[in-house]
Amino acid sequence: MVRSSTRDEILGAAARLFATTGYKGTSLHDIAVEVGCSKAALLYHFDSKEAILTELCAPAIAELEQLHARLDGLDDATARTAAIEGFVGLSMRYRKEIQVIYGDLPGLLQQPAFQRVHLMTQKVCKILAGTSGSPTSVIAAKLVLAGIPAIAFGIDQELHDYSDEELRAALVEAATRALAPLT
Repeated sequence: MVRSSTRDEILGAAARLFATTGYKGTSLHDIAVEVGCSKAALLYHFDSKEAILTELCAPAIAELEQLHARLDGLDDATARTAAIEGFVGLSMRYRKEIQVIYGDLPGLLQQPAFQRVHLMTQKVCKILAGTSGSPTSVIAAKLVLAGIPAIAFGIDQELHDYSDEELRAALVEAATRALAPLT
């Protein structure tokens, strides 16, 4: 008899293993051993490691899609503020999932579920860079997009004493300051 919580246990074990050994470094066998089930039982719930990752990241991807949709039709300044605040919030809420994605980013971007993420992130980057399209503004936008999640999931001892609200506010302020004023 299959335990009703096996699916959740698989997702939890996969999240822990992906975060510590990377997506590429984790096998279905590793996940099954962590859960205490057979590989066949694991495959009963998920047909592949990609399916596990896709389900783990689905809420974060859905929220990124919502942010992407909210940015449409906003003026440049409002869109930039909404993009910064939305991306900071998303990075804070989905620290573990983003750590997994960032850890194996080049390979994951080849998977269909993550190609959409790449396209949406490119739109956010364009909004952050502004209309000038200068190399400096594009690099600053990419720096902000890479830095926010890195800070959110890689909290070091110095930042560990801050509450999530303090960290969120500091990330929004730092991102805003890092970007050139919109023209």
